[in-house]
Amino acid sequence: MKSRIVVGAHYGLRDWLAQRVTACVMALFTVVFVIQLLMLPSFTHEAWRAMFAGGFMRFLTFLFWLSLFFHAWIGVRDIFMDYIKPVGIRLALHSIVLLLLIGYAGWAAQILWRL
Repeated sequence: MKSRIVVGAHYGLRDWLAQRVTACVMALFTVVFVIQLLMLPSFTHEAWRAMFAGGFMRFLTFLFWLSLFFHAWIGVRDIFMDYIKPVGIRLALHSIVLLLLIGYAGWAAQILWRL
């Protein structure tokens, strides 16, 4: 009997579904953002700030960024698992990308709630 060698994490359906949900969130935000942009009375800094002054648009924007970061994490993690074979290098790359994405999420929150 031949034994199977299992490689990778095999997250399967969960990651597939997460990729689709985050893509839908980003697409929905893009539609809402374009509509909001077209409804601006003028393209000035004040009008732009007013668009993001409401909590709804800030929340949607932050949800977009979180979706983008999670979507990127799944994609980059899968690429590293497929193509980076040494475990130490792969772990280091995973750690760097994860810390960067968490930092970017914090930065996005800071920017949005500083307006």
